[in-house]
Amino acid sequence: MTNWPIFKKDAEPHDGIRHLPPPPSWRQFDPNDPVSPRKKKKGETYQATDQEVEMVNAALYLRRPLLLTGKPGTGKSSLAYAVAHQLNLGEVLYWGITTRSTLKDGLYQYDAIGRAQSNNNKLQDIGKYLQLGPLGTALLPSIDKKPRVLLIDEIDKGDIDLPNDLLHAFEEGKFEIPELMRIADEGVAAIDVRTAYNDETEFTYGRGKEIIHRGKVRCNDFPLVILTSNGERDFPPPFLRRCLRLTIAEPGKTELEKIITAHFADEMKSNNLVAQEMDTLIERFLAKQKDGDLATDQLLNAMYLITREKSNLGNSKESLIQAVLKYLNRAEDV
Repeated sequence: MTNWPIFKKDAEPHDGIRHLPPPPSWRQFDPNDPVSPRKKKKGETYQATDQEVEMVNAALYLRRPLLLTGKPGTGKSSLAYAVAHQLNLGEVLYWGITTRSTLKDGLYQYDAIGRAQSNNNKLQDIGKYLQLGPLGTALLPSIDKKPRVLLIDEIDKGDIDLPNDLLHAFEEGKFEIPELMRIADEGVAAIDVRTAYNDETEFTYGRGKEIIHRGKVRCNDFPLVILTSNGERDFPPPFLRRCLRLTIAEPGKTELEKIITAHFADEMKSNNLVAQEMDTLIERFLAKQKDGDLATDQLLNAMYLITREKSNLGNSKESLIQAVLKYLNRAEDV
């Protein structure tokens, strides 16, 4: 790829797409990989601050959830992957919150319609139609005395009652599945159910199914629960009392240099100009950030575009940087 544009103005059909360079490390997709390489990259490249390290250790020791609040793009969700990667805790259980999310969604899902359509009335087969959610899987007895890792992402987007609904699970570390409790009274006490794990490369996938006894689930090691919030609303005091809390600050120049170096180490080794581009772009990013919200991944996107080997942006360089570094909290730049 000797020139920047692959798609061109008024060009005849061509096969230039075959020369598209490899994607950024945080945008790789592999159909042969059961879990996106992007998730693994998050754990490998995340640069934790001293304060984040302290609070993660406090959450591990106290067996309390950790609530991270900060602006979008400050790396809140990536911290969970970094902890799981360093401590060999296996796959991170992810629960993305929407306005429709309920406690039951996080605990388990029962496909009663699918079971009715299959005309399968065998009590012992009910597990085929039941799957534990991320929270339900996290509360299963741990593997080898290792706590499971649960990421509850953007909890401030959920229903106003969701934080309070989570209190019992956080405080007691257990829940019940009524559909299984009913058949336990009819002589079927142990049922195999699917979990929320799906990464075949992790040891946690080896427990892709779990036996639930009499419809009750109770953890033996409280999971590492990391919740993220963009600060869009406040939470009730009873919920906050049960969480450790940390506000994630926007990274400064030193932190941004570490983040970029972690992602572009190979390019820096082979091209001395990459470090110069990094310094210039970081200074520009920080200056622009004073007037509006920008996310760190926007900086990474700009670095990727201007440092591709053999790519020649020409006059497009400046316009691309402006397009990538658009403010998050306004319709147009000023």
